[in-house]
Amino acid sequence: MEKTNRNDIVLELRKRVIGCIDIGSDIKDDELHKVIDEVLDEKNNNIHIPVYERIGIHKQIFDSLRGFGIISELLLDDDITEIMVNNPENIFVEKRGVIEKIPESFFSNEQLEDVIQQIAALANKRVNQANPIVDTRLADGSRVNIVLNPISIEGSAITIRKFPKDSITMKRLVGMGSLTGQAADFLKDLVESGYNIIVSGGTGTGKTTFLNALSDFIPSSERIVTIEDSAELRLNNVENIIRMEVRQQNVEGKNGVSIRDLIRTSLRMRPDRIIVGEVRGEEAIDMLQAMNTGHLGFRSPQHFPLTYNSHFYLV
Repeated sequence: MEKTNRNDIVLELRKRVIGCIDIGSDIKDDELHKVIDEVLDEKNNNIHIPVYERIGIHKQIFDSLRGFGIISELLLDDDITEIMVNNPENIFVEKRGVIEKIPESFFSNEQLEDVIQQIAALANKRVNQANPIVDTRLADGSRVNIVLNPISIEGSAITIRKFPKDSITMKRLVGMGSLTGQAADFLKDLVESGYNIIVSGGTGTGKTTFLNALSDFIPSSERIVTIEDSAELRLNNVENIIRMEVRQQNVEGKNGVSIRDLIRTSLRMRPDRIIVGEVRGEEAIDMLQAMNTGHLGFRSPQHFPLTYNSHFYLV
């Protein structure tokens, strides 16, 4: 069955499934599976479905109604570290360090738009034509960037950065040969002493992973405040922690809470350390002032575009 033909079939059957359920009700998964099977079994549907295609079509319909479509399956693959949806027809993944196009796709632009709204709603974010660019996260902490069409010219785009299920500690980094034991001991001394540390690297080089590993050296007695565009840091050994996240402006352009606002208020929260996810604008002034007024260990992956597409990050 050709992909285009299959997508048309899935779209038609999906409409019939929706017509058989009460959208306003809280239908259980097993009930939804039963309805999908009944629609597939209908003798008057005039749609021929080969036996070997039936399971896949059933799954596509279910995921389109309950999950994130093809993204749901990709999220389960631990070898995939990045999911890149360029438009409904073109999806790429980074698997074991290699970027490749996958044969699967969304069966319609409407399904992709539905998935985008589901993802944004998970973190109470809004994405629409008035606010077409959104950074958010999934329940497992995966980082998500969304850009709607027509800002993304060929179709709405989703980029998902997955993080390892098991935290990568400094011990694991040493074991993998990423740095020496002597370097790890030196970094441990710097963190415990409250030094500011500079980490540099391009996209996907492991800055957030390394920052999480460094955080294992923070004394458990300290009070930590984290500030992020989209919360993705995972500090495992800290109990006294407050995690704060930026809030977008509403449709009237009001009630937004910026990184700068959060940095200012964090100074009144009696922090021993403040960890800022990204500093890309005027909030850099507040961060530098905080560092100059005695707040040691102010760690922030900063992002300043320089020439030749290089980037600078301060932690």
